Amino acid sequence: MFRSLATAASGMEAQQTKLDVTANNIANVSTNGFKKARAEFADLMYQTQRPAGAPTGNGANAPTGTEIGLGTRLVTTARELGQGELHTTGNPLDIAIEGHGYLPVTLPSGETAYTRNGALQLNAEGRLVTSDGYSIAGDITIPPEAQAIAIAADGTISATVPGDTQPVQLGKLQLATFANPAGLAAQGGTLFRETSASGAAVLGTPGEGGAGAIRQSMLEVSNVNVVEEMIDLISGQRAYEINSRVIKAADEMLGQTAQLR
Repeated sequence: MFRSLATAASGMEAQQTKLDVTANNIANVSTNGFKKARAEFADLMYQTQRPAGAPTGNGANAPTGTEIGLGTRLVTTARELGQGELHTTGNPLDIAIEGHGYLPVTLPSGETAYTRNGALQLNAEGRLVTSDGYSIAGDITIPPEAQAIAIAADGTISATVPGDTQPVQLGKLQLATFANPAGLAAQGGTLFRETSASGAAVLGTPGEGGAGAIRQSMLEVSNVNVVEEMIDLISGQRAYEINSRVIKAADEMLGQTAQLR
C-alpha cells in the first residue's frame, strides 16, 4: 500500500516537471532564437517477486515474471533544435541563421558563448554587439559615417563609406557548429556554453562545412508551437490529477485497514 503512495508521488513530481518545462516554452514563445525543450522520463527500478523462468513446482517454470514498478524519474530536458520561422524586420543589423550554427559571443569575462539570436546593435564604439551589449566574436566595428550596411550570406559585412565609390569590407562573421549541439548548456539570455557533451566549437564560414547561411534584415523567432504546448499542458495536468487520485485511493484503503477490528 505504501508502495503505491510513493509511486504515485513520483508520477506527480514528474508531471510537475513537465508543466515547468512547458511553462518555460510558452513564456519564451516570443524570444528570438529560443529553442523549446521537452521533459523525458524513464521508469524506476522494479521489485521482482518472482523472476521469469522460476520453478513453479512439478518441473514447470513460470513463463513470465512478477515485477512491480516503483514509479518514474526525470531523465533529461531535451532541447529541440528545429529551425524557427524567419521574420523580416527591415533592420540591416538584424541577421538570422538559416540552417545549423551559432554566433560566437564574447562575454565580459572573456569567455565565449554562443547564440542564435541575431538582433545585433552598435555600441558607443561602433562595435557589433548583442542586445545585452556582448561583443560579437571578432570585434567588428562599423564606422559612424558608414552607409548602406550589407551582410552577405557568407557573413561578409560591407558598407559604403564617403570618399569610396565601392563598398568597403568591414569584417566577416563566423558561425560555430558542434558535433552535438543538444549538449550545449543554456546560460539564459539565449546564450549557450560549450560542454564536454557538445564537443568543441568548430568555427567556419557561413554556408560552408555544414554551417547555415546568414540572412540579413531577418530574425529567427522561437520554434515553440503554442498549440502543441497547450496540448502538453492539458495532458500533463490530467496526468497529475490521475496520480493524485491514486494517492487518494491508497489513503482511503489505508483508512479502511486502520479501522479493522
